[in-house]
Amino acid sequence: MLTEFARDHAFTIAWFGLMAVVWFGWAQEDPPPRWRWALGVGSVLGVAVAGVFGYTVGLRWNESSALEGVYEWFGVLTLAEVVLAAAGALILWRRGASRWSAWWVAFVVALHFMPLAFLLRDWSLIVLGVVQVLALAALIPRLQRDETVSSRLVGPVMGVSLLLFAAVSIVVFYRAEGLPW
Repeated sequence: MLTEFARDHAFTIAWFGLMAVVWFGWAQEDPPPRWRWALGVGSVLGVAVAGVFGYTVGLRWNESSALEGVYEWFGVLTLAEVVLAAAGALILWRRGASRWSAWWVAFVVALHFMPLAFLLRDWSLIVLGVVQVLALAALIPRLQRDETVSSRLVGPVMGVSLLLFAAVSIVVFYRAEGLPW
């Protein structure tokens, strides 16, 4: 994160840790056995990041946020993301292509970082979204050849990208703010 708002910075780090757990968890739908330990490690790291920086958010809750005055737009963006992801997953399910649901949800999540960057006034989120979109596009040929569920490959891509972004953000946070507590 490249933001002047420490509370937003801490919240985003915590949220990315939590979402990494979600993506690593979804990847456990059908992983190769040799991947299971790595998915578990990713989940534990995500919980640790979410816990430490969730605590930091609580400590800084009264500080300013880039969302002040635009909370309603944040809500609209979040609602639009959820509706688009759910509608796409429903359409895929009805067409008998539900194995692509994780890919679709990940694509919507990656795209939502573009407008979110404007709301949070943090252009680094655009970089994360672009990296995720490119990684998801790169998965398409393999997913087309393979008949397994897309969560097997999509979950690790999303989980790792979120944890890596959180790790870089932790370094930036530490350099700007010091220890998170």
